[in-house]
Formats: sequence, structure tokens, C-alpha cells
Amino acid sequence: MDNRFLRLIELSIKAHWELPALTDYKANTFYYKDVAREIAKMHLLFEQAGIRKGDRIALVGRNSSRWVINFFSILTYGAVAVPILHDFKAENIHHIVNHSEARVLIAAVQSREHLSEQAMPGVQLFLTVEDGKPFHSRIADFEYVYAQLDALFAKKYPEAFAPEQVSYHVEQPDELAILNYTSGTTGFSKGVMLPYRSLWSNTQYAYDCLPFVRSGDRFVSMLPMAHMYGLAFEILNGINKGCHIHFLPRIPNPKSVIESLQRNRPTLIIAVPLIIEKIVRNNVFPVLRKPLIRTLYRLPGFKQIINRKIRRQLDDAFGGNCFELVIGGAAINREIETFLRSIRFRYTVGYGLTECGPLVAYEQWDTFKQGSVGRIVDRMEVKIDSVDPENVAGEIVVRGMNNMLGYYKNPEATAEIMQGGGWMRTGDLGTLDRDGFLYIRGRSKTMILGSNGQNIYPEEIESLLNELPYVFESLVIRRKDHLHALVFPEWEKAKDGGLSDDDLTGLMREDLKQLNQRLPVYSKIADFELRREGFEKTPKQSIKRFLYQDKNS
Repeated sequence: MDNRFLRLIELSIKAHWELPALTDYKANTFYYKDVAREIAKMHLLFEQAGIRKGDRIALVGRNSSRWVINFFSILTYGAVAVPILHDFKAENIHHIVNHSEARVLIAAVQSREHLSEQAMPGVQLFLTVEDGKPFHSRIADFEYVYAQLDALFAKKYPEAFAPEQVSYHVEQPDELAILNYTSGTTGFSKGVMLPYRSLWSNTQYAYDCLPFVRSGDRFVSMLPMAHMYGLAFEILNGINKGCHIHFLPRIPNPKSVIESLQRNRPTLIIAVPLIIEKIVRNNVFPVLRKPLIRTLYRLPGFKQIINRKIRRQLDDAFGGNCFELVIGGAAINREIETFLRSIRFRYTVGYGLTECGPLVAYEQWDTFKQGSVGRIVDRMEVKIDSVDPENVAGEIVVRGMNNMLGYYKNPEATAEIMQGGGWMRTGDLGTLDRDGFLYIRGRSKTMILGSNGQNIYPEEIESLLNELPYVFESLVIRRKDHLHALVFPEWEKAKDGGLSDDDLTGLMREDLKQLNQRLPVYSKIADFELRREGFEKTPKQSIKRFLYQDKNS
């Protein structure tokens, strides 16, 4: 069987044996041969602990080289990885570990401090991400086993550990590889069962359709690896291509992110819209609003000169070597996208969901259509549940190798999303044009039915709201049969601009009057509320809408 994900990883490790693979921020580097050696040691630990193929192993911690090594150790052994977002609360982690029936928990030092071994009675072995050392065990004398690990390794590999000694689990296409728990924007977390065929299909697509990424190229990992978007295209893709992946400091900030990008000069950047939107709004738009620049912008020839300079500055901010920045995980603001397009910045927008591991649509930046999320990827089909799929939005339904097996121990939720003939409902609304480009309109569960029967897509109104001065992000909900906007402003920016809280409220009221003139009668905003804190987010930085819905509407 050639279409095997673990075969891709095995061949890549052997082919790139002497190349650097993983580097922590201003710390040690693991070469591919080091990764292979550490994986082999973890396999010995699993064997000594009596871990069987198919057992669940939970993994929680911030992005790091050791996180990646532990993740691949789990899969290449034949166990099932249960990656958990590091900033989930302790009770959420306890629930996921117990619900997944994990026999081993591998936790980073910062994560384990808040956990209770007693709250996870089914776990037999608790290991530390950083060194594999047990910090609690229900297996007799396992601390002694760990102390003998180097001796066990030397006994199994008496000669120098070489590429020919790397041999990994031989998986089946529908075999469970990852159990990924994610909080959706319209409900509570479910355990998404991703088979190996999904990992192989996503990774093979990246290999085939991102030809500009080559062996030895550098990545900077900015997205949580416990979420499939970052895991698939920063880590699985990076390791398969023989790339060198760099990690940010434990608690990254804008300065350290920019510094890491400029030092490592990545070829490909995977990002959520928030990253690029913050850079453009805070660093580019203020310059363009200066009177002199606005005057020059209107003169023949100067607009192109200014755009080229801005594009070079953006390129430099991202390291100066980036062929393409891929934006996904949430919708990009239309104003930002129009601006990026106008200066010919190398960006593109993709679309996917955890249940597809994650990719559904993508197109390279130079052939990408603005406003779309790309074309349907290889080995996947899409249909629009609509009488007129090109012009009337309908639910996006997908079928193909990327699709999940279902939700773990949740047949009701599985039956709700899985349709006959292998089709799966996404819960997203969209249209599909004659060239095969997919356009997202919103989520079917967030669609608001107006009093006159009109379909209202709150995401479209939010996109316009987010273009208003001092608005950082917003959420449109129904409240007492009217549309109500929850707005999180840029408080510090308003304060720096000399605006009091009352000034900002008055400005927002006037701006909303202007905005309502641009909206149809049925989607006008009746009132608003300024929030002091940002919205709670999912791992892919989508707002958890269900937390903010008015229960009385």
C-alpha cells in the first residue's frame, strides 16, 4: 500500500538524516537523525509500559520540538494521538483525557502543574513532554524502567543507530490516527476521529501543490499544533518536505514573532487572519491616512510606487523570503483583503475544518480569486445544497479521503453530520462558481432568519463593522427580534487618540448610523454594546458564538 502517511514520514526522516529538523526559540536544534533516535527511545518506553497499538495517548503542552517528537512517537508506534490545546482549563483536559480513554498522558511542565492525577483514574502513566520522564505512574517500578532507558536502547541497537534501523507502524487507510477535540463556534467540543487516509491525503496534497517548499527550507510555527490547521501544514507538511521548523518563545509577543520571522526567513507562512489584519491596521493604514501620502496616492504613478514600497515593507516584516502567506481558520476582513490584493501581496485564503483534517479548498496566490477560499483540493468533492449553487448560498457538503470517521462515542452528532453516500455536512454556507472556486457566506447555524423571511448572515455585517475606526472585532446577534452588535474596540488606541469612553460611544453611534445606510432594511443594527474584554475563541481563533447568544431570542 503506497498511500501511507507513516511511510512518507519514515522516508523523509531517512532522506534528511543529516539536516536540521526542529529548533526551539534560542535553544537546541534536533536534526532528523536526533528525532529518529528520540522516537526509538519513546517506543521502548511504550513497550515497557505495556502500551498496545491502538491505545490512546494524550499530549498537552505549548508548541515545542519535544511536542513534535512525542507526537510522531505516538503515531509511528501505532497508538492514537490525542492532542490537547495547552490553554484549555484543567477540568477540560481531565474530561478529554477521560473521555478518550487515554492510557498515557504526556504533559509539559507548565500544563501538568494545574492537573490532578486523581481526576484521571484511567491513565496508567504520566510522562513529561520535555524529557519523557514519569512524574506519576500506576505501573509498578516504572521509574526504574525509565532509569534503564539508555541501557535498553544500547541493547536493542548495539551498533550506531542508522537510517536503515528506522521502521514504523504499517497503518491501514481507515485506521484511527488522531482523536482531536475542538470547540466549535456553535457547540461544545467533540472528539473528531481522523484516520490515516486523511493525514496522508492532506500531506500528499501539500507535497504536490506547494512546490515552492523544498528540503531545507525554514518554517516558523505560529499556530497551536493541537489544532489541525497548524499541525497539518506547519508540522506534517514541514517534516514530510524535510524542512527546518522553528518555534516561538513559550509566551510569544508581536516583537518576538517578527524577530523570529526576520531571523529565520520562512518560505511559507501559515496564519490566521488576526495576524495579518493587526499588522495592516496598526502599521500600514495609519501611514496611508497621512495627508501627504493621501495626496500623493491620487497623483498618476505615485500610487504604484507607494504600493510597491508598502509591499516590500510587509515582505520584510515576514522575513523577506516568503513565497506565500496562507490565511485560514476564519474569514479575512474584506477591506484588508482588497488592500492586500491591490498591492499584489503574496497571500491566499484556504478553507477547511477539523473534520477534514483540515483542507477542503486552496489555490496558489497568483491564480487565487479574491473573495474566494480557493478551489476544491485533490481527492475531495464539494456540492452546494442549493437550487442555484453559483448564485444562491446553500450548505457546503463534502466527500473524500480527508473526511473523518465520525465523532468519538457520539453517534447522535455523527448521524447529524454524516450523510448517505459518504457525504458530510460542514455547517457552512457557500456558493461555487463555474471555475470551481468556493465562496463562504457564513455558517448555517449562525444564519438569522429576519422577520420578513430574509436570510441574514451575521458574518457579512461583522466584516463591515470591523472596518469602522477603533473596532477590533465584533459579533452580531439577535436580541428581542432586532440585530444587536457586540463590539470590542481598540480601547488603547482610542485613549491615545484623546477619546474618552463617552467620546468613543458617541463616535460608534454615529458610525453605525452611516453603516446602516449601506445595509438592507432587514439587516440594520438596532443597538450596540461596547465590551471591555475580547471574545472567547476556539483554537482556530473563531469566536465561540454560542456563548454570546441571547437565550431569550
